[in-house]
Amino acid sequence: MSHARTLWEEGSEPGRQVIVLGLACTLTAVVIDLALGDHLSLFFDLCFVALCLGLALAVRPSDFFTVGVLPPLLMVAVFALLGVVSPGSVAQQGDSLVQAVITGLATHAGALIIGYALCLATLATRQRFLSRSTLTS
Repeated sequence: MSHARTLWEEGSEPGRQVIVLGLACTLTAVVIDLALGDHLSLFFDLCFVALCLGLALAVRPSDFFTVGVLPPLLMVAVFALLGVVSPGSVAQQGDSLVQAVITGLATHAGALIIGYALCLATLATRQRFLSRSTLTS
């Protein structure tokens, strides 16, 4: 008798695809947010937190480490890109790349902490559930 798969068992995407998906979704949130205003806002933060949770649920178990380190790297990459293209969206218009990244990280630290914590907690829960289900099978 087979049982229905639970939410914790569903993730089956390879790590590389999850990285690309994460980058594409983060950049999409940035574009939408900047179309609505001049700076990244709470919209970006909420999208980032939801994305961190979604990526942790989508990845296959063998690539948990990849997603476990992804949220801070995604945020730094996005702020570095914005620091080159549009520093005024994350910092003052005349700020350097380094200053734009630091200001962006400081401004959106809450979203990074919450998203990263949710990501790691989800991965830990999935790992625990998967190890229990293999012991009972």
